[in-house]
Amino acid sequence: MVVAYVMVKAASGDADRIRDGILNLEGVQEAHIVAGDMDFVVKVEVDAPTDVKRVAADGIQGITGVEDTQTYIAMG
Repeated sequence: MVVAYVMVKAASGDADRIRDGILNLEGVQEAHIVAGDMDFVVKVEVDAPTDVKRVAADGIQGITGVEDTQTYIAMG
């Protein structure tokens, strides 16, 4: 099992729709709206590191309104 955290920067004003889209992606366990430089913190649990890319790059970045992501894979 691979756990990763994806920080998501998104266009303002559409937070609930974007969060719902993120939560509907396979592998996403949690998605929280946060204050600060990023707009969401997303917890991902998948089988392999390549699946993290699928969720972050192909899934989250494909949602309209998402501007940028930063992905951090948990090491322990």
